[in-house]
Amino acid sequence: MIYFYDGTKEAFLTALALSFHDGEPFLTSGNKQLVLGQESVFVRTDVERAKKIEARLLSFDKDCMGDLDTILRSGEPNKDNIALAYFRLIAEKKRPVRMMLSEDAALAADECMRRVGFEIHRFHGFVRFLATASGALYAPVSPDNDICDLLVPHFRARMPKIPFVIHDVKRKKAAVYDGENTFLAPLGEAEVVLAADEMQWQNLWKKYYNSVNIPSRERLKQMRGYMPVRYWKFMPEKQRPDDGEEDQGAPSPPSKRRK
Repeated sequence: MIYFYDGTKEAFLTALALSFHDGEPFLTSGNKQLVLGQESVFVRTDVERAKKIEARLLSFDKDCMGDLDTILRSGEPNKDNIALAYFRLIAEKKRPVRMMLSEDAALAADECMRRVGFEIHRFHGFVRFLATASGALYAPVSPDNDICDLLVPHFRARMPKIPFVIHDVKRKKAAVYDGENTFLAPLGEAEVVLAADEMQWQNLWKKYYNSVNIPSRERLKQMRGYMPVRYWKFMPEKQRPDDGEEDQGAPSPPSKRRK
């Protein structure tokens, strides 16, 4: 049986309850091509039932809802089934299973959560803010996982008085800190007017980056391991300086007005 759900925690818990006695359930929040004779269910969220399932699971493992949130944020195509197998194992064992790495379900969930956590750690160093004419900072990002709001505490602790926006351009959403409060908002296209001297500061940074580079000791493979190419498009140091120096093979930097 294939179970289609909307990707939310409550819908997942509803689907978990519906599929618990199914021997071979397949859960997805995306699209799935049905084969001839295959049955499907479109899960309707049952909030009350979800609350009961959540309370039951928390009685087995008080931290399991944090695990669910992390897995559902993953960019892994099979994340829904990873979560389903993991929570079926918790329900079966009636205790925490995150250290039972001999179990395929626990191992897959652990690897999935580790990838999300690792990307959060990476983006603490990969986010590049642009100064805007309003005085706020703006950072476009395109992470593999749904983590933009999880990046806020790190930067809020370092810039407690400066408003900033971290814009996940892939998922069309943004985490916003207004200097006091944090909130998540849908954001498709964004038009950003940069501060008058922002491009000058970016160019100085690019020149510094190029000046400390030692061509004879270039280690491109190692560099790409630490700084994957897919992240370069929003990193000024990987762009071409305005004076015409050679670039590093990355896409063009953001313009003063972004659409």
